[in-house]
Amino acid sequence: MANIDDLLGAPDPNDGDPGSFAIGDAPVEIKVVIGTAMLRVRDLLKLGRGAVVELDRQLKDPTDVYVEGVLVARGEVAIIDDKIGVTLTDFIKSSREWKR
Repeated sequence: MANIDDLLGAPDPNDGDPGSFAIGDAPVEIKVVIGTAMLRVRDLLKLGRGAVVELDRQLKDPTDVYVEGVLVARGEVAIIDDKIGVTLTDFIKSSREWKR
């Protein structure tokens, strides 16, 4: 299995932009999970507008950041103006260790 560095090729020391490689334009799915919950279908069907679903994490707990289904980092929820984002605080694996 090739790692991401093999796919990108050797970086050009004169080019400081890693996104300049052709693969740099490929879209990837990023998911940020603030928590999970397990509900029975009958309870799910009872939910309506304004319902609150309790998650398995505390407010102070870090979020999990997944890239293409692989856990790669943890972070904290950040609110900037009217948008929600995540500040990355810990990286789980380096690109050389990512495996499916």
